[in-house]
Amino acid sequence: MAITGDYENMSFEGLLEHKLEECPSRCFMVVNNREWSWSDINAAASAIAARLYEMGVGKNSHVGLCSVNCALWIPAFFAIQKLGAIALLLNPTMRAEDIGRTSKTGDAEYILYGEMPEEKKDPDFISHLSETSGVPQKSMMSLRDMSEDEVLRGCDTPESIKKEPDDVAVMIFTSGSTGIAKGVLHSAYNIISAAWINCIDQRLTDSDRTCLILPLFHVFGLVAGLFANAVADSVIYIPNDIHVSTLIGLIYQQKCTVFHSVPTMLIAIMNNKDYTPDKLSSLRCTIISGAAATKAQMEMFQKSLPNDRFRSSYGLSEMAPVTISAYDDDAEKVRTTVGKPVRDIMVRVDENGEICVKGFRLMTAYYKVAASDQPIDNEGWLHTGDLGYIRDDGYVCLTGRIKDIIIRGGENIIPAMVENAISSLEGISDCKVIGVPSDFYGEEVAACIIPNDQAAFDVDEFKKELSENVARYMMPTYIEVFDEFPLLGSGKIDMVSLKKDMYGRIGLQKTQ
Repeated sequence: MAITGDYENMSFEGLLEHKLEECPSRCFMVVNNREWSWSDINAAASAIAARLYEMGVGKNSHVGLCSVNCALWIPAFFAIQKLGAIALLLNPTMRAEDIGRTSKTGDAEYILYGEMPEEKKDPDFISHLSETSGVPQKSMMSLRDMSEDEVLRGCDTPESIKKEPDDVAVMIFTSGSTGIAKGVLHSAYNIISAAWINCIDQRLTDSDRTCLILPLFHVFGLVAGLFANAVADSVIYIPNDIHVSTLIGLIYQQKCTVFHSVPTMLIAIMNNKDYTPDKLSSLRCTIISGAAATKAQMEMFQKSLPNDRFRSSYGLSEMAPVTISAYDDDAEKVRTTVGKPVRDIMVRVDENGEICVKGFRLMTAYYKVAASDQPIDNEGWLHTGDLGYIRDDGYVCLTGRIKDIIIRGGENIIPAMVENAISSLEGISDCKVIGVPSDFYGEEVAACIIPNDQAAFDVDEFKKELSENVARYMMPTYIEVFDEFPLLGSGKIDMVSLKKDMYGRIGLQKTQ
């Protein structure tokens, strides 16, 4: 693979300029059978930047970008960078109120939005988003109102505002166990240098074709999806939707070679009526993220796709990737470890069993969090909140999380957010939300509820009301009614006993 350009020392705008000089007509992205060259992406970015400039966007403005993956997401990202602004990458699958609160955490001044799935359930979605974010609707702009043909014509734009590679350019949002969103500040250096390393680890070349379903608002999608392929000059294919039949058809028709996913999606693909092994036989590299694959799942994957190299990895919004398994690792290492630290990244386990990481690609900081509250110690180690150990061969194993997060099919769910939604319903005295094992999703959401009146509690009505307050992926699969919760001597809920009781009620074997 011939990688041209000193990518590690480029800003995002510098990378785009480099592509325009070296390969302006080269196809980088295909969406709905339309090929987008780097010249096309630049033209669209210029058109979007012109509109943002008219709205008042300038250097260091905070611009929220909220949309599912689509043709204009990438030009919109570069448009923000052209103006020297900071891109706040928002999760489009949340409710308007949650997107708004996250936007407010990042002090969003403008919001650029596309398709947001929860909007279908709320006819006043945009006004609710404006109210909770504090961003007036005149400072919000819809990508859906821009035709691709129109933006591809480009337009005259203000001269690009130069930023240094280590200037803050992106804010990615993560959440702690309290459910409070935190803005993770990254520079172009953080993202592009990580992508360069990931490009090498994936062995990407200009002949690769990546079926990209990783969400671009997430650090993994940004690094391993968008910019790793940009560095390699490979082509990314963004599907119109992530229905299983759509993905099978796209991979088969375009002979995609790379596909990163969660175990849940791979299982769904292999159980689909349209699936036959030959339709995915072009795949050579699949990074499994979001949740570890079980032994049975790995056996299924490798039996069905013997030519595919499955990889495990570990990353954080604060730094990604941290570790990755080797290209030729066997199933045991892929299934039981998250690989070894990538180059220039150090990993250690402290006296409490917590994974700590350190390296040049570590986030700049959490936005507006006091220095004393940053999870980085005096020696530069980020305390991740994850528990684990390092094997004698250098491979890292994760054993649990200090942060109480449920990972359902790769989606991070904060129990406190679901608990708050449940507690807001009438007739609920108390509740606790926990994760329980699932062969399909990795974990499912389970709700332990103490109603004011058990006799009057209606599960179906409860589900109906709750569905109006939480996204679909957060809905509890299991709902159990309790008279009271077990307590510790301190008066706190005995979560070990509560989980044991819940596992017994739903017929699961307690394994942790």
